[in-house]
Amino acid sequence: WKLYPRMLRNVAEVDLSTSILGQRVSMPICAGATAMQCMAHEDGELATVRACRSLGTGMMLSSWSTSSIEEVAEASPETLRWLQLYIYKDREVTKQLVQRAERKGYKAIFLTVDTPYLGNRFDDVRNRFKLPPQLRGANIFAKETVTTILDLTVVAFFHTMAVLLFSGDDAREAVKHGLNGILVSNHGARQLDGVPATIDALPEIVEAVEGKVEVFLDGGVRKGTDVLKALALGAKAVFVGRPIIWGLASQGEKGVQDVLEILKEEFRLALALSGCQNVKVIDKTLVRKNASAVSKI
Repeated sequence: WKLYPRMLRNVAEVDLSTSILGQRVSMPICAGATAMQCMAHEDGELATVRACRSLGTGMMLSSWSTSSIEEVAEASPETLRWLQLYIYKDREVTKQLVQRAERKGYKAIFLTVDTPYLGNRFDDVRNRFKLPPQLRGANIFAKETVTTILDLTVVAFFHTMAVLLFSGDDAREAVKHGLNGILVSNHGARQLDGVPATIDALPEIVEAVEGKVEVFLDGGVRKGTDVLKALALGAKAVFVGRPIIWGLASQGEKGVQDVLEILKEEFRLALALSGCQNVKVIDKTLVRKNASAVSKI
């Protein structure tokens, strides 16, 4: 995807702020759900949520986190938080996780529906990955208890959520069944080998929902221009995963804060150089597909 900036615009002041599912954030860049963050740093998810507070943005907590729903909320009560959720065979377990999040002020549930089974994660096999004995899943971590029945009945059961999807047809069905947001995600390209980049799937889903719900994107966001391209193609905001973990592993809370600061300032510059005073004026005329190249953001 190539950028086609607008010229001769007054960009002396650039406003990055936006809203996500009705909640204001300082920028359309948020921390995505990544599991077991205490493997990267002893403060784990607590450091990440505090860094998000410093930047005035939001954090999506993995239900397979190493800090609990309650601990993360108490570490930064004022930070905008959402919970990523798997559906478990015991629906009461799933419901209890939702209720715990509601009690602690989480503003939305992002329902993961691409994991009836875990994919062949070759890096995990190669690295002999397992949770270190001193760590635990603070909410729940038992992959064998995740349901293999992931159809529209789960949408009916949890009817006020955003959902992680990848195709236009699925998006239309989700909207029909009352979902109020869609996160375009390929699970870090770890679930099914050969799926396209999320940036390539994004336009189809934006077109399918016809503006009825907000659409978000994760996967492959590494620079401020990546954020701009995603917004130009119809995303309301992006969620960042691996770079957050890199910052966390490097310097804990400060490392995450540095990653978010870099992305924020790169996005601000990209916005200004594209002739945009704020995120509201970003549209698809800013980007065109580079058909001759290998696809990437």
